[in-house]
Amino acid sequence: MKITRLRTQVVHLPIEPAIPTAILGSIRSADCVLTFLDTDEGLTGEGLVFSINNRRLSVIHDMIRQLEDLVVGLDPRLGGTLNTTAWKDLNFLGYEGVSIVGLAAVDNALWDLRGKAAGMNVAHLIGACRSAVPTYASGGLWLGSSIDALQKQARGFVERGFRAMKTRVGPTDPEGMVARVAAVREAIGPGVGLMVDANQQMSVKQAIRIGRMMEPLNLTWFEEPVICHNHEGEAEIRAALDTPIASGETVYTHRGILAMLQAGSCDVMMPDLQRMGGPTEFLKAGHLCEAFHIPCSAHLFPEMSLALLAGLPGGSYLEYMPWFEAIYRERIELDGNGHAIVPDRPGWGFSFDPDAVRHYAG
Repeated sequence: MKITRLRTQVVHLPIEPAIPTAILGSIRSADCVLTFLDTDEGLTGEGLVFSINNRRLSVIHDMIRQLEDLVVGLDPRLGGTLNTTAWKDLNFLGYEGVSIVGLAAVDNALWDLRGKAAGMNVAHLIGACRSAVPTYASGGLWLGSSIDALQKQARGFVERGFRAMKTRVGPTDPEGMVARVAAVREAIGPGVGLMVDANQQMSVKQAIRIGRMMEPLNLTWFEEPVICHNHEGEAEIRAALDTPIASGETVYTHRGILAMLQAGSCDVMMPDLQRMGGPTEFLKAGHLCEAFHIPCSAHLFPEMSLALLAGLPGGSYLEYMPWFEAIYRERIELDGNGHAIVPDRPGWGFSFDPDAVRHYAG
């Protein structure tokens, strides 16, 4: 089997209502480049990467197209050679930013293709450690919501079968922020996991102060309290608090994860499939976490991250964010314990719906 063509399709997925954030402004859409790898035997691998509010999506699209010559003619069984070749090819541009995002799109599709060629889900292709992965609801409990709305939505997540969820806090009004988190805890009870995300908005001192105030609420983790490159600050916060610190979604490739592990910057690592450069690097990151005895969660991309976390001995929570759900035929299913079930379907186990792709195409 040989790869004969790389195809792309841009889609624009609205996010309604828009999500106010401190760093990215108002998030109104998730805009994706869908990537397809066709073969001479009729199989096609699928993957995607995205941008927010259509910003620089054309740059990402061009980067993906520029990598076509690295995969056309490749035998999917030798998919590991993609990263070996790409690492040399991308050296001049560097191993962060758009070059790595472009590689992620191609590697995502290549892993899907390898699974389909073998007739196996990617989780089983790499040797699954579990058949279901603990999952938390992330698509809600935003800073713009009232306390009543937070409690209503939190109860709704529990009714849908989630046994963990994430809310957000900001750097001002610590008492008010803690009251919001406490209201969510009250709504869901003590037996449901609760994560809190500061979205990199705080200083070290602010994070330690509010972190100490939140400790009676028994949080699963306190996520990205300070700007992503301040690993020393993260380590200082980690040392000051009993609540676990989660981070890692904004660094690139397994080398970025290694730097965080060496700095002792977090208790839970959460690599992003897009910023890792695809599954090949994501799995390297996960095995590094295992070596440092740090659990590995995942940031976004639940339809693909599910299989990877299932295949990692130290795999932890899957982030259920429904931003891409509209373009897939299948949906993530939960068991009775709030775990996402790994499907038996080959490849990622989730495939693009052609009608939905046409509807959202841009």
